[in-house]
Amino acid sequence: MDITERFFNYTKFDTQSSEESESVPSTSKQLVFAEYLKKELEDEGFSDVEMDDKGYIYATLKANSKKNIPTIGFISHYDTSPDCSGANVNPRIIRNYDGGDIV
Repeated sequence: MDITERFFNYTKFDTQSSEESESVPSTSKQLVFAEYLKKELEDEGFSDVEMDDKGYIYATLKANSKKNIPTIGFISHYDTSPDCSGANVNPRIIRNYDGGDIV
């Protein structure tokens, strides 16, 4: 799967958060996406893949160098704003965008 297909696949998940929620994550549908990401990391060969009960995912990608280099970390969130539905997203690529309105 190429990077564009992968991204389009991610947009199929409704990860809308809720300001009224007292749980972490704020909606259970966010955990559905987290489980998907966890499996994807495992399938891609990451090691030490873990997900806690709050949906935090940890994984290790082994270095491909024998040099003594520092470890780096990437941090992100996967929820979408409560102000806009995360359902039925239909992404598309706009090539040669001219700066005008996208209908």
